[in-house]
Amino acid sequence: MCSKLNSQQYLVAKQAYAGLLWSKQFYHYVVKDWLQGDPEQPAPPQSRKDGRNHDWRHLFNRDVISMPDKWEYPWYASWDLAFHMVAFVKIDPEFAKNQLLLFLREWYMHPNGQIPAYEFAFGDVNPPVHAWAVRRVFKMTGKRGYRDRLFLARCFQKLVLNFTWWVNRKDPDGKNLFAGGFLGLDNIGVFDRSKPLPKGGQLYQADGTAWMAFFCAEMLDMALELALTDPTYEDMASKFFEHFVAIADAMNQAGSGLGLWDEEDGFYYDQLTIDGVTTPMRIRSMVGLVPLFACLVLNSSRLEKLQGFTKRLNWFIKNRADVAQNISYMEMSEDCVGDPAVEKLLAIPKRDQLERVLRYMLDEEEFLSPYGIRSLSKVHQDKPFVLKMDSHEHRVEYTPGESNTYLFGGNSNWRGPIWLPVNYLIIESLERYDYFYGESLKVECPTGSGNVMRLKSVAQELARRLSRLFVPDKTGRRPCHGESERYRTDPNWKDLVLFYEYFHGDTGRGCGASHQTGWTALVANCLDRLTH
Repeated sequence: MCSKLNSQQYLVAKQAYAGLLWSKQFYHYVVKDWLQGDPEQPAPPQSRKDGRNHDWRHLFNRDVISMPDKWEYPWYASWDLAFHMVAFVKIDPEFAKNQLLLFLREWYMHPNGQIPAYEFAFGDVNPPVHAWAVRRVFKMTGKRGYRDRLFLARCFQKLVLNFTWWVNRKDPDGKNLFAGGFLGLDNIGVFDRSKPLPKGGQLYQADGTAWMAFFCAEMLDMALELALTDPTYEDMASKFFEHFVAIADAMNQAGSGLGLWDEEDGFYYDQLTIDGVTTPMRIRSMVGLVPLFACLVLNSSRLEKLQGFTKRLNWFIKNRADVAQNISYMEMSEDCVGDPAVEKLLAIPKRDQLERVLRYMLDEEEFLSPYGIRSLSKVHQDKPFVLKMDSHEHRVEYTPGESNTYLFGGNSNWRGPIWLPVNYLIIESLERYDYFYGESLKVECPTGSGNVMRLKSVAQELARRLSRLFVPDKTGRRPCHGESERYRTDPNWKDLVLFYEYFHGDTGRGCGASHQTGWTALVANCLDRLTH
């Protein structure tokens, strides 16, 4: 752990890592055996053979796996695990690499390329963050020139299958606008996005589409890295580059009735289409912030070594000007972080769109909480989103703590609370934008405060706010423990930290599972950033 942490920060980081280690568990589930039943017991009902997970007969799990919370959630969740490994790599890099590889092996991944979600529905659709975790773990396990390229190549090959599954299954109309399902964000939308919509409607999802662009960017970066020693990967890099640009173009077709960018509001929204009529779902939520995640700087020093890819890139820019407008350019000066050369930025939002979205995100009356970024804007506390269909009213309102609906059982809530994993992705994205824009792009943080800063400083401020959840304030109270007097004053308890599943959007009080040191352990990564 970083030696620059103060005593309380060190205590939090140490317990975060300890929780990760504690959450490792042996997991044994062989779907074929479960469907057939125990040979020494009465045969299972016939319905089991056509029931849950019946189409995952190949799945053979018999491994030690990092669980979200082995006390309350003693089963794996694949998108949780990806975040676990970005924290785990600091203390056990080999375990982190092996876990990411494990979920891509033939006895886990479906033959069609889907990664298993979790035991109660392996076929559910979670955000495609596995590629991101692979790339981050690769970069965090050694200095350039000394990293595990075999690990990267093995993961890349299988992730191509996963990407193909996404494209074939989740882009039903071939428009590069994706309908991914609930995508792990449970009740964030007006509908249960894992079920068919009313009246046979089609929901084009801003987050589902942006997650795919994010997936593209991660695959492109991996392909470029691998191409440095194996030119055959340059063709794959070109494929992911062009796919990214196509998705960004589809999302940004404002005013066409097709894009997901709303020029009037300056935000990304889902689009609901019923009987040929398209309606934007004007809910300011994490759905509209996910497009910020999809950004990648194409470093000129690397491109100079990849002549095949660069030639194709330049051809594309010249001959496909209609979509190449989504590539940003900037001449970087010698005092910038990157190389003093022309850099290219692949991103969904153009600069003006990025600035408009950030005004919402950094507004304390909207997304910005004292403890991080809320999953739903606080503006919906007084102005809930209401959609009336036939005689039924669908409503989304700001609910900063536990859920007040029964969507997904009601034990999770994305309508206001703070969630560590997406906050962490926001921090990383801001750092990448800052690498590209540098001093040329500064924003108010908080919005309206007059306090102007670079995006890397905004990222650090968010890391600081997230860290406040766990560090005692002046009264000795850790916000994550709410008003519990035991955790504030009792000498036997006050130095023990609970790592909750999510946190109250206003007070920071922990909600949901209380030992979720899976993705909540990312606070240790945030604490590291405060020492830089």
